[in-house]
Amino acid sequence: RRMNSQVEKVLQMALIDKRDFNLRATSVDLHQVIQNAVSNFALQVEKREGILTTNLKAEQSNIEGDVTHITNVIHNLMDNANKYSPEKPEITIHTRNLRNGIEVTVEDKGMGMGREALKNIFDKFYRVHTGNLHDVKGFGLGLSYVKAIITAHKGQIDVKSDLGKGSKFILFFPFKMEE
Repeated sequence: RRMNSQVEKVLQMALIDKRDFNLRATSVDLHQVIQNAVSNFALQVEKREGILTTNLKAEQSNIEGDVTHITNVIHNLMDNANKYSPEKPEITIHTRNLRNGIEVTVEDKGMGMGREALKNIFDKFYRVHTGNLHDVKGFGLGLSYVKAIITAHKGQIDVKSDLGKGSKFILFFPFKMEE
C-alpha cells in the first residue's frame, strides 16, 4: 500500500510539473479543512504524548480552491511536523486574515533545519538529513507537492526554521485565484 501510494505521488508530481492538472475550484472553508485534518491526525500525535492545537483567528475563512489538494497540503505539513519532532510533538496551526487572503501557519518545536536544508526542501526527492533517525520515512515528495499546489492556487509559502528549535511553514491563500 505504501509503495503504491508513493508511486501515485510520483505520477501526480509528474503531472504537476507539466502543469497538466486541473484544480477543481469551489468555495473552501479553510477552518473546516484544518479542523477535519486535526481531528484525523490528533491520534498520531497523542500516541507520542504530543499536543496539536489550533489558533484559528481568521474572521473570513473561505477561499476559492481545490479542497482535496488543500487538505493534502495541510495533512502533509502536519505529518512532517510530527515526523520531525523527536519526542512529544508540539504542533500549532494558526490562521489570520491578511488584506486579500488568509495566512495559515503550521508550527512545530521539532528538530528544525539548517540554512543548507532550507535552500533545498522544496526540491523533488530532497530529504533533510536526520543523523541516525531512520524512522523518518518518505521519498522527499511532500514539500515539492505542497509548493506546487500553493503556486497553483496563486498563493505563497515561506519557511522559518532554527536547528534544534523547530520550524514554521507560513502559507498564504488568496481569497480568489486570479485568472
